[in-house]
Amino acid sequence: MLVLAHISDLHLDGTARATERARRVRDRLWRLPRRPDALLVTGDIADHGTEAEYEEAAALLGLRDGDAPFPVLTCPGNHDSRAPYRKSLLGVPPADGPVDSVHVTAGGAVLMCDSSIPGRDDGQLAAETCAWVESTLDELGGELPVLLAFHHPPVSLHHPLPDSFPLRDPDRLAALLARRPEIAGLITGHAHTPAATTFAGRPLVVGPGVTWTIRLPWEGEPIADRDAPPGFALHVLDDTGRLTSHFRVVT
Repeated sequence: MLVLAHISDLHLDGTARATERARRVRDRLWRLPRRPDALLVTGDIADHGTEAEYEEAAALLGLRDGDAPFPVLTCPGNHDSRAPYRKSLLGVPPADGPVDSVHVTAGGAVLMCDSSIPGRDDGQLAAETCAWVESTLDELGGELPVLLAFHHPPVSLHHPLPDSFPLRDPDRLAALLARRPEIAGLITGHAHTPAATTFAGRPLVVGPGVTWTIRLPWEGEPIADRDAPPGFALHVLDDTGRLTSHFRVVT
């Protein structure tokens, strides 16, 4: 069994408000009586993609001093910038290619895919990333259930804001899923609302936003509910490959 805590869309921007909300969620997760196997952060970690914002994120998430109680897994969103993300968040040499990585446990594997397109707000899993997914799954041998994590949901969520900046070429992802039965589900962010649906016959779970929550069309205006408490998810991938997700808010 694999248990993931999941946060998204911190949008750290140097303000006290963004820092307080992110720290509030961090503290709640750090104090969980039973630790998850990892914390997954699905993009828009920084708001402007600056080195200073990633330095703050690295300190807040325990990536610099190693004081996080579990591994912290990240992938970029449309507000992130690849070179400073690598340098200041991950502590590796800056580069402009997709930031893709894998985390393997006895209960399953998580592939963190870069769906960002530099300079744009919509997303795409580039051919380079799709080839990396295929080769990584080949190396894993098909014996472990796998979760794909990336920022942009590949389906409509019935809100004009996230639906205006979707994952492009979803058919490419659907074809990959058809070839890969070991992929048990997809985990994304971007929409600033917890949501659950399906894509190409697999579960698709969207994590809540930390910085603010989107108001759905039926909930009125303004779009951003900045007073709603930040949230997180807990995902359980069991030994049969079934994904179960729970959502919490942090008051």
